[in-house]
Amino acid sequence: MTQLTAFGPDFPFDYQAWISHPAGTGAVPKAMHGTPVAVIGAGAAGVIAGFELMKLGLRPVLYESAQFGGRLRSQTFEGSDGIVAELGGMRFPISSRGFYHYLDLTGCQTKPFPNPLTPAAGSTVIDLEGRSHFARAPEDLPPIYRDIARAYDQALAEQADFAELQAAVRDKDVARIKALWDPLVATWDERTFYDFVAHSRAFQALDFHHREIFGQVGFGTGGWDSDFPNSMLEILRVNLLGLDDAQRFVVGGVEQVLHKLWRLAVNCTHWPEGTTLESLNAGATRSRATALSRAGDLIRVRDQWGNEDDYAAVLATCQSHLLTTAIDVEEELFDQKIWMALDRTRYMQSSKTFVMVDRPFWKDIDSRTNRPALSMTLTDRLTRGTYLFDNGDDQPGVICLSYAWMTDALKVLPLSDEKRVELALNALRKIYPDVDIAAHIRGAPICVSWEADQNFLGAFKGALPGHYRYNHRIYGHFMQQGFNDREKGIFLAGDGISWTPAWVEGAVQTALNAVWGIMAHLGGASAAGNPGPGDVYPERAPVPLPE
Repeated sequence: MTQLTAFGPDFPFDYQAWISHPAGTGAVPKAMHGTPVAVIGAGAAGVIAGFELMKLGLRPVLYESAQFGGRLRSQTFEGSDGIVAELGGMRFPISSRGFYHYLDLTGCQTKPFPNPLTPAAGSTVIDLEGRSHFARAPEDLPPIYRDIARAYDQALAEQADFAELQAAVRDKDVARIKALWDPLVATWDERTFYDFVAHSRAFQALDFHHREIFGQVGFGTGGWDSDFPNSMLEILRVNLLGLDDAQRFVVGGVEQVLHKLWRLAVNCTHWPEGTTLESLNAGATRSRATALSRAGDLIRVRDQWGNEDDYAAVLATCQSHLLTTAIDVEEELFDQKIWMALDRTRYMQSSKTFVMVDRPFWKDIDSRTNRPALSMTLTDRLTRGTYLFDNGDDQPGVICLSYAWMTDALKVLPLSDEKRVELALNALRKIYPDVDIAAHIRGAPICVSWEADQNFLGAFKGALPGHYRYNHRIYGHFMQQGFNDREKGIFLAGDGISWTPAWVEGAVQTALNAVWGIMAHLGGASAAGNPGPGDVYPERAPVPLPE
């Protein structure tokens, strides 16, 4: 069977094929070689866009407000030798072929992520309403869980023609994808995920308790109740593109992928052998960008220290709300419809609580039960999801005590790291009364609440019903041929601009859209025989909905 990739469905384009084609992605006129282009944000979208712009012979100048890596943030536990907590993206589906293209370039290694009910987890405990179920595989769970999984599969089949649509995505059949997907946009944009589930024939044949379990522990990677208010289109894309399946983690931390790209020398137009993003930026990113304004045909960027430079193009990869809060952006740089879309983009909350432990003690077998001391755990308690990371029997292990979203994340927002750990241990003690987790903890905990970070204001986009039009506007912003001159030259990228928020593949794809847009803006074009996203956009563009 053909491997499933994140091909569409809104804009079906093979990004991996474009960036790996032997002819290259394209070229800009020789007179433009060495032209500085500002890239705001050194996360996945910024670094990958900078890497591709460098290959075209341009000079990407990266601005970063705080920490290199963005939401690909791997924090090392103090005193350890490379033992990390993945505070942002930590599981990467193999369908994300654009991202894996760059991961492979850096030589980073991956392993299966220890998701519930997978061989990588070893075992899973589902604890609901004070009752625990131990399982090594889905068939070990009570029948109600299989009923729920079957009901959701039926709901996808009856309401989204799922099998045929996914087959079209596998086959990269653009016409068939558009024929099946585009009608679903009008049907499901203004309806929630919960509506999709609750009003499907399959779930209506079941009682509320089935929907409750589905929300609490769900399918795949866990519970989905945090997404219940979202537009169903958000969830359909996740299911359709295999984003919740076959996930892997990066050994040693995903942030290193971006650091290695920063230092990676590849064949470039114009630049001498050995050129890297690091060398083009004199070894470090510029400081926080605080203002953007028009300067004739150029765009002026001011940083936090008052330094100003003018650029032929600017790529903003930061969270969209920062363009109206942290950065003073001249209003005429964007059309008012774009401003509305940027401002209405809705972001979800997320928190994680990690501790380092002396060893992977959870593998110790309890002689009374013949089960591991701890298992990957899904629960309706405060922790929601607990994940176990084994770095080897002779190395410290890592426990993500709690991975929570939305209301569950807000419950711990004002609390200290130590208090978060205390609450998590109290919750887990009710599930594992004979296991002293605290006795194994070493060093200080590492926690994150993305909504409390002034540079992010949330974990990732979660479109509400009716938001498709907003996403359509900002996703297609790289196609600037019809713009007035004052709006040309500034581009948008990042997973919040994409159709697949929360997944790094969305950041990669929008970064590559912006690279094509900047190339076209500077008078360049795609390589012969290797059309880029903007070349095929007119016939493959996401379906418009009436305004």
